[in-house]
Amino acid sequence: MKQILTSIIAISVSAFVATAADEAKPAAPAEAAAKKGEGKPHGNPEEMFKKLDSNNDGSISLDEFKAGPLGKKDPAKAEEIFKKKDKDSDGKLSKEEATAEHKKKK
Repeated sequence: MKQILTSIIAISVSAFVATAADEAKPAAPAEAAAKKGEGKPHGNPEEMFKKLDSNNDGSISLDEFKAGPLGKKDPAKAEEIFKKKDKDSDGKLSKEEATAEHKKKK
């Protein structure tokens, strides 16, 4: 009887430890990004454009772009992406320039 009780307790403890260890594992990068609401796609590009266009002038300046999520994370990368998107090199992104890549993917 004592041996059976010890076995049951040992199995229960093992199951608890295995479950706790599994919950403590970090999520895979895609899962972690999904939990944070990050990752691609970033949702509606028109909504993102409106959020980045903080002065509502119909275009996004480099400063507005760098104030966004990518600029906060990596300002140098944000500037590089901004320059690639700015096809007419006027120092601002029109709605068409900002959303062109998303439209190509559809």
